[in-house]
Amino acid sequence: MTDGPFATTIRDTLHDRIPLDDAVVATIGTAPFLRLDRIQQLGFVSKVWPGAKHTRFEHSIGVYHLMRQGIDSLLRNCPNLTLSERGIRTALAAALLHDIGHYPFSHAIEELGPPVLPHEIVARRVIGSTEIVSLLERDWDVDPGQVMEMIDTRNELPPELRLLQDLLSGPLDVDKLDYLPRDAKACNVPYGGVDTPRLMDALRVEEVEGTSRIVVGEKGVSPLHSLINARQEMFDNVYWHHTNRACMVMLLRAVQDSLASGALTAQELTRLDDISLFARLSQSDMPRSTRELVDALQRRRIHKRAVEISARATDLYTYLGSLFYDPSGRRRLEKQIAGQLGRQLQTAVAEHEVLIDLPKPEKWKTSVWVRFDRPPVGFRELMPWVDVVGLEDADFKRYEEHRRMIRIVTTERLREEVNRRWEGLLLPLMTAR
Repeated sequence: MTDGPFATTIRDTLHDRIPLDDAVVATIGTAPFLRLDRIQQLGFVSKVWPGAKHTRFEHSIGVYHLMRQGIDSLLRNCPNLTLSERGIRTALAAALLHDIGHYPFSHAIEELGPPVLPHEIVARRVIGSTEIVSLLERDWDVDPGQVMEMIDTRNELPPELRLLQDLLSGPLDVDKLDYLPRDAKACNVPYGGVDTPRLMDALRVEEVEGTSRIVVGEKGVSPLHSLINARQEMFDNVYWHHTNRACMVMLLRAVQDSLASGALTAQELTRLDDISLFARLSQSDMPRSTRELVDALQRRRIHKRAVEISARATDLYTYLGSLFYDPSGRRRLEKQIAGQLGRQLQTAVAEHEVLIDLPKPEKWKTSVWVRFDRPPVGFRELMPWVDVVGLEDADFKRYEEHRRMIRIVTTERLREEVNRRWEGLLLPLMTAR
C-alpha cells in the first residue's frame, strides 16, 4: 500500500491535506522542481482571471497525490491484484515528475517543433542529468530509466508499469483529474467540475483483449462523462479564451524569432521560467520583434481579434489549420500579410503586428472499458465506454472542431483595417500556393 510513513503534510487548495514522505520532500526541494514554482500552470489566463496564478509545482504534487489514491483504489477494489512496492514507487515518482521538463508559460512554446522538443523528452533529459537521478536511486529506490519511460515512453514497459501508466496518461488519467478542477477553481468558473472521488472508487483492473487494463465499474460511467465534459468546457471557455490565445501567439512569435536569429537556443529554454524568459527575451541581443512583443505583453498591450475563422469556412480553415504543423510556414504567411497590408495602407507595418492564432487540435480518447456486475439486458459484463453511452471519439472531435476558432490578431491600430481587408490580404496568398 502507499500509506506512511510521512515526513510532513501540506495544505493544498484543491485536495486539502497531502502527506509527503522524505523522498518526495527531497525531490520537490531540488532546483529543477523548484523551477516549476515559477511557471504558471495556465500561462496568460491570469490576464483574464487574475486568480489563476497557480503553478506547475502545486499541480505536480496534486498529480502525485491522486496517483497514490488511484493505486490505493485499485488495490482495494481488486483483491487479486498484486503490485510490487518498487512498481508503486516508480509510478508515484513518474506522477510527481511528469511536468519536470515543461517550458515557461504553458504549452505554447513546444508547438514550435524542432529544435524545441516536447516536454516529455525534456523531462527525460532533466531527470537523467540533474541531482534527481541520484535521488531516485537513493531515496526512492527505483530505476530512473523506468521513471523516464513512464513519462516519455519509447520502449515496451513491464506489464505492471504499463498498467499503472494508464493512470498517468490514459483517457481517465490523474493528470486531467488534477488540472481541470484546479484550473476551474483558480479561475472561479462553474466549469471543470469532476466527481473525482466517485471516479477513483470505480477503478478496476480487468483482462481486456488479453491485456490487463484499468477499467471503471458501472458507477464510474457518469463521473467519466463529467471528466470529458469538464475538459470540453474548460477549453471552450478558458484555455481558448481570445485574450489568452492572443498572448500565447505573441509569445510564440517572440520565441520563434529569437530562435531563428540564433540569439536563443532551444536548450536554453528548458532552464528558464516565466520571469527569466521575459528577462532573456528583453535583452539587447534579441531581435527587435522579440523585444517589442515581450514589452507589449508586459505592458498589457495585447493583440486584438481582427478576424475569427470557423470550421464552416472549410477550405480556408483547413488551409490555415494545416499551418499548425508548419510553424515556419505560419510565420512566413504572417510576414506576407503584414507586408501586403503596409503596401495597401502606404504606411510602415511591422512583420509581427499581424499574427495567426492556431490552437492545437485536441485528441479525444475515450478508449475506456466498463465492468458491470449485473449488466442490463443487451449489455455485457465488460463493454467499451463508447458502446455504453452511445458517444464516440468522433462526436467529441466534431464539437471541438466547431468550437476551435482560428484567429487573425493584430495591434490595436490595425484591427479595423485588417477586419475590412482580410480577404484581399489572405485569399490571394492562399490561392498562390
